[in-house]
Amino acid sequence: MNLSLRVRVTLTAIAVLLVVLPITGLAVKAVFDAQAERSLDSLLTGRAQLAQQLARQNVAPGNLVRRVDADGVRVTLILRNGRQLGAPPIGPGATVRQVKATLQAGQQTKGATLLLSADTGLLADASARLRNVLLISGGLAILITALALVIGMRFALAPLDAMTGLARSIAAGRRGGRLQPSRADTELGRTATAFDEMLDALEGAEGAARRSEDRMREFVADAAHELRTPVAGLQTAAETLIQLGPEASPAQREELELLLVRESRRAGTLVSDLLELSRIDAGLQLHLAPVDLRDLAEAQAARLRLVAPDVRVEIVGSATVTADADRLTQVLTNLVDNARQAGAHALRITVAPTGVLVEDDGPGVPPPVRDRIFARLVHGPDSKGAGLGLAIARGVARAHGGDLTVTNRPDGHQGAAFHLHLPPLAPPPTPR
Repeated sequence: MNLSLRVRVTLTAIAVLLVVLPITGLAVKAVFDAQAERSLDSLLTGRAQLAQQLARQNVAPGNLVRRVDADGVRVTLILRNGRQLGAPPIGPGATVRQVKATLQAGQQTKGATLLLSADTGLLADASARLRNVLLISGGLAILITALALVIGMRFALAPLDAMTGLARSIAAGRRGGRLQPSRADTELGRTATAFDEMLDALEGAEGAARRSEDRMREFVADAAHELRTPVAGLQTAAETLIQLGPEASPAQREELELLLVRESRRAGTLVSDLLELSRIDAGLQLHLAPVDLRDLAEAQAARLRLVAPDVRVEIVGSATVTADADRLTQVLTNLVDNARQAGAHALRITVAPTGVLVEDDGPGVPPPVRDRIFARLVHGPDSKGAGLGLAIARGVARAHGGDLTVTNRPDGHQGAAFHLHLPPLAPPPTPR
């Protein structure tokens, strides 16, 4: 049966009462009957003993009968000569309890027979009245208990009703409601507190998911916008080549072919960067090994001497860290190229066990935009890429357990200082 908790608790309590009350009533009646029987026996025995004492005191027979007589007890004294005093004797029966004694003393009472009789019908009537009282009081107790349970359960389970109402309101789209129990040290209070904590976590996760969805939607829109430019260039160049046909001059054909190559390379670079970001978001797989940071810095200096001979590079310090050499090369290449594109003529690469510091003498990065330049698809004034390089570089740094930040140069000169923070090399295990 699909019964509510309130109904189940009420029926269970009534069922317990239906079992306990009859057992209790039977026990009370049995104790009462046994006690009444013992009391009657004690009364008759006590009257018989009193008669023996009075006989020893040589009390006259008539006086003895009057003094032994008691409520509910019939006294009959039969003297030796057959004379009978007191109430007429009655024969023993189912409703009569009788004690017979022979008096042992007294001039007139010695050898006399004493009959003490009591009607047990009074005890039966009292037992029946007790049974009726127990039945009526038990029925009233069950009825009162049922009414009290119905009213009490309504108040006791009010927090659960409030929890149900809150859950339905949240399911209907109304957020922000909480139970806020006044006491958290009870069972329902702890349940309500846990319910509020669950709602906080769910609404927080929902908000985070919506914000992530918004960022993803914005990112996809920006990526589509960025891809539109090279794709449009490719389309324009291809259509122009088709329209000119064989009549195109070698110079025009060469220019259009260069445009095709440049725009396809630009689109390929953007797609490659987007794939790189997706790998970072999914959890970058790093091939960790001891890496000499000075070797990486010198490799960048050698590359700059080929692509930008007018840019001076100074390398300071040396250190070894545990990292992915290819990924760190990717980060340093991005930082060096950004500095060169920003118009820097001198670079200083400082290597330390905590990471790499790349300083340039370019225009620097104003404080208001220092966090924004690491966002995706954010272009600087002199940027020639898709605006994903610094985002990828920071993602690689954080995948290593470090970070990438930008500040002013420590020496106070004009320019920017990019800090690549890396965890130090783990110490070798101590031999045992």
